[in-house]
Amino acid sequence: MNLALVEKIAGAVLYEGYILYPYRPSAVKNQQRWNFGALCPQSYSEAQRGTESWTMQTECLVEGSGDATLDVKVRFLHLASREVQAFVPGSGFRPVPQLEVNGRLHQTWQEAAEREVSLPSLNLGETISEPQRLTFSFPAGREIELLCDEASGQTLGRIHRAQQSIEGAVEVTAGEAREGLLKISVRILNLTALEAAGRKSRDEALMRSFVSTHTILGARGGEFVSLLDPPEAAREAAALCQNVGTYPVLVGEEGARDCLLSSPIILYDYPQIAPESAGDLFDGTEIDEILTLRIMTLTDEEKREMRGADERARRILERTETLPAEQLMKMHGAMRSLRPKEKGKGQTAGGNE
Repeated sequence: MNLALVEKIAGAVLYEGYILYPYRPSAVKNQQRWNFGALCPQSYSEAQRGTESWTMQTECLVEGSGDATLDVKVRFLHLASREVQAFVPGSGFRPVPQLEVNGRLHQTWQEAAEREVSLPSLNLGETISEPQRLTFSFPAGREIELLCDEASGQTLGRIHRAQQSIEGAVEVTAGEAREGLLKISVRILNLTALEAAGRKSRDEALMRSFVSTHTILGARGGEFVSLLDPPEAAREAAALCQNVGTYPVLVGEEGARDCLLSSPIILYDYPQIAPESAGDLFDGTEIDEILTLRIMTLTDEEKREMRGADERARRILERTETLPAEQLMKMHGAMRSLRPKEKGKGQTAGGNE
């Protein structure tokens, strides 16, 4: 398994949609965030009559015997609120949308921490007879950061970060689809308690949700079957796989079948990060070159808001402003995957990825 390549693709999926161009909290596109792979508490999902999901299910096929082993890793983002508070003499701290201190703009926003849950290696033969279940939890946390004037040392405000506790489970089952072909099912459940769920807003529920949830599966002693283009012998079994809120594809080196990425983003088998890309932009619906040029045309005030929105947004801006001309030119007009026309088949050509 090319672990570095797999992690690079999984990382891009994890932050897809994290913050969208024009990368400012005030932008309409960023008013409702976390639209991919959000698993809310079960009680909130039921209160919303299922319009918000609390489970995710991956079903896939593995060619091999019961001696094959399976590695399962679940990754998601755990949100944290970032509230900016201004200090008012005689009144204490009060929440504000933004506060400028020492020339830097601080804004109320939602941040995220990466979470990972790994199951011990599973023997598929044993899993057939005994389904596996792993429960997990991450605790609540709070942090206060004072904002002081550099010249006088006077406290002008503070940043209050808060993260709610979450808990869930991963369930893995296996069965024989036919001789030499095993069907694997992985379910992720958000079991976080949420009182008075029917009266909670979506933003409140998201603080106890798993966001951008995806699963990485690795096989040893067996090989995954492409669900997008299964061999004829496995086509019927592939059609019976039920994937809920996620789309499993083969990842790694072209032709390798030892790793599967199941994500809320629709991908083809063996997705790649374009080598011309200078770094994450979190907006897969756009072309890197166009996004980069748009960022360059932002006004100074817009860049100031972008810089103060989030650490990741700040890095995008700084990388773009220092991007060498030759790197920008590499983004323009690249063509790959040009294959000769086969008899009886149409020609396939690839453009920018």
